Amino acid sequence: MFANVLIANRGEIACRIVRTARRLGVKSIALHTPADRGALFTRVADETIEIGEGASGYLDAEAIIAAALKTGAQCLHPGYGFLSENADFAEACAKAGIVFVGPPPAAMRAMGLKSAAKALMVKAGAPVVPGYHGDNQNSKFLKEKAYEIGYPVLIKAIAGGGGRGMRRVDAHVDFEAALDSAMREGQSAFGDPRVLIEKYIVAPRHIEVQIFGDAHGDVVHLYERDCSLQRRHQKVIEEAPAPGLPEATRAAMAAAAVTAAKAVGYVGAGTVEFIVDSSRGLGPDSFYFLEMNTRLQVEHPITEAILGLDLVEWQFRVAAGEPLPLRQADIKPRGAAIEARLCAENPEVGFLPSPGRIHALSLDTTDGRLRVDAGVEAGDVVTPFYDSMIAKLIVHEATREEALARMEEALSRAVVIGPQTNLAFLRALIEAPEVAAGGYDTGLIDANLERLGATPREPNRAATLAGVATLLAARAPDATGPQSDPWAVADAFELTGERRVGVDARVDGKRDRLVLTIRAGRSVLSFRHGETPALAAAPFVHPVEGGVLVLASGRQSHVELVDPLEGAAAGASEASGEISAPMHGRVIGLYVEDGQEVEEGARLAVVEAMKMEHALVAPRAGRIADLSAKVGETVEQGRRLMSVVAP
Repeated sequence: MFANVLIANRGEIACRIVRTARRLGVKSIALHTPADRGALFTRVADETIEIGEGASGYLDAEAIIAAALKTGAQCLHPGYGFLSENADFAEACAKAGIVFVGPPPAAMRAMGLKSAAKALMVKAGAPVVPGYHGDNQNSKFLKEKAYEIGYPVLIKAIAGGGGRGMRRVDAHVDFEAALDSAMREGQSAFGDPRVLIEKYIVAPRHIEVQIFGDAHGDVVHLYERDCSLQRRHQKVIEEAPAPGLPEATRAAMAAAAVTAAKAVGYVGAGTVEFIVDSSRGLGPDSFYFLEMNTRLQVEHPITEAILGLDLVEWQFRVAAGEPLPLRQADIKPRGAAIEARLCAENPEVGFLPSPGRIHALSLDTTDGRLRVDAGVEAGDVVTPFYDSMIAKLIVHEATREEALARMEEALSRAVVIGPQTNLAFLRALIEAPEVAAGGYDTGLIDANLERLGATPREPNRAATLAGVATLLAARAPDATGPQSDPWAVADAFELTGERRVGVDARVDGKRDRLVLTIRAGRSVLSFRHGETPALAAAPFVHPVEGGVLVLASGRQSHVELVDPLEGAAAGASEASGEISAPMHGRVIGLYVEDGQEVEEGARLAVVEAMKMEHALVAPRAGRIADLSAKVGETVEQGRRLMSVVAP
């Protein structure tokens, strides 16, 4: 076994590798950029080394190898993502005398391009989706091939991944425009505009098989995972085993995966992905080879759960030249496991990234039935420079029904305050009847966004009441004296036994009006028409500058009290023209000045986070006032940047 390992990754991935390295007695060296200085993975590692001047250091192969040599690292674990599937980087490690914990470069290259991988699979006798995977990239020729295959078809960038460079085409007349778009995106994202054309599977299930090979020629499969719960080709919830998959299909799929691995002399952890045409049933002739990922996958914990294994340990042992720890006959699955990806994003506004400081974080693991792979703790910052992952929640129970119930419980008890998260969305998804039945396909989420709470909604009314109540209580003149009633207000004397006081609040940047009714010493908050919503569970309220953050039913709101006369001099109205930062990020563009007249829809500023840009536009015609934004500065979500007041 190795004496030490340099981890060329970050976040929950690096924390995961550190955990196994420590158990094996392997010293962990965490490489990090300045943007990750002080991050959780650097705090749990045995040693750290900083590289790079910016946020892109995890892609700087030369600097990473120099860091490995400087720290005397015997091996390098690339995690997953970044350079984990870069054959040139793996070769450079070998030339520097550093063991790359991953597959041979030749295997990476063989499976790195979708077209070459499919051709290899055809030669090996594995089933592939009908289509054209050749070298001819003439647009007229490709259009003819699409007609021969039969619509709908899928255009895919051969070097693509994560849904980029991919377009569905339903009609012959739309093919050329979709082809141009896919090629442009392929060139932009991967430096390669080439595409392949495949028959589009109307009701696809995405099922992948975990394989492992050693340097002694042995390859085993570690059963399958169902990754069909995805949005725009991005996985959201995964489970193992795949629900409803017949044993004959499972065996045929596993055999095809092992065949694929042996065809390229595979060593280490890998995943062979398949598309299953559920419209034809789930028989042994209904699946097709999709692609092979030459690395460990984000969802590997559910495979570990049903098999009782540590796949990172297997990676270290195989990289050290040891044979596989188990033979195929000794690998027996038990129970059912589910993983949910908890992310800093806002499903209600197109899953917009929501970086920022985590003020409170509670993911209940007290009974040992919930595994949490996290890269942050309370007080840490989800930076705008990398992915939005906060944690992976993994449950394992004797049956699928018990695992679903356990995941629902874990999501309902989870608390994350600070960034917006997909907590409520995950819970709605895990409770969806299609998921309970196990008959879903990859189109479930995108076809049901509104039902799953992933479209714009009004702020949570219960959260608003809880936030305003907390803020009013904090304003009480003396919490211990005779005026200790937290609803006490100093207003005009009334002869009746009941008085009503208007309370103005701003919820997620929008004005709202509540009514405080005081009757016989009892105070009740309600909305204008007396609505007092019941709480399904007690909300969590956390004070922040200028107000409070309230988490209720998995949704977070920012609540602050406002002066009812605020903005009156400028002619402000209920339809406020305030422009606030939609997320924690950096202002990269500012197109107006104080006092400037603008038209409705005019571009005002651009805020960037996690490589996504969000343009801020004028909600109405008017004049720019109270401009506080500056190009290059980092702004918190909800911070007012300027206002558009009536001219």
